[in-house]
Amino acid sequence: MRAVLAAPPPTLLVIAKAPVPGRVKTRLTPACTPEQAAALAEAALVDTLHTLATVPAGRRLLVLDGEPGHWLPPGWQVVPQSGGGLDARLAAAFGHAARLAPHAPALLVGMDTPQVGAATLAEPLSPVRRAGADAWYGPASDGGFWALGLARPTEDLARRLLLGVPMSTPDTGRMLLDRLAAAGLAVRRLPEATDVDTVEDARLVAAQAPRSRFAARLHSFRTAPEVAG
Repeated sequence: MRAVLAAPPPTLLVIAKAPVPGRVKTRLTPACTPEQAAALAEAALVDTLHTLATVPAGRRLLVLDGEPGHWLPPGWQVVPQSGGGLDARLAAAFGHAARLAPHAPALLVGMDTPQVGAATLAEPLSPVRRAGADAWYGPASDGGFWALGLARPTEDLARRLLLGVPMSTPDTGRMLLDRLAAAGLAVRRLPEATDVDTVEDARLVAAQAPRSRFAARLHSFRTAPEVAG
């Protein structure tokens, strides 16, 4: 009798910058000070890491530009980001996941969507629901994407999908979807989410996740009413 192999649990990746003032969330200034912007970035990152810690996974990798700090929760393996533009760094992150767990799907999210709940990822990545999917795509409201997953990740595939796609533009998501279609991949779409780039984004995300660390940190800035609203 042939043994039935269990579907391998996914590898979850978060790509992030260490929350250092002046290096993260610079579009939140001058409404926020650099220190406040970094504090919001840290809260968003910690919310994301804690949420993904509750999603069933074989490995959890934080692909980090910078050094980990006290904010890093247990259960995460930190790997440094590669050089190059964001497109190259995203591709390299998938390559790292593929080398560590060659047969496992990999899903990557950024640090900018602390409002995303665990069920948003756990359900589509479950063994039953992921049958027939080659990729997962989470559109961002600004035209980019907040999540990208590959059922059979390799760095070569990730490079073919990502290299040359301009990041942080209104056309980023459309171009990535075109690449996924051209590769013949069956794509499952995740819900749209708002990335935190501006103060208006921060207010919206805080309202969507009122019990999050991110919302608490935003509303703690009582000395900056134009930020807290």
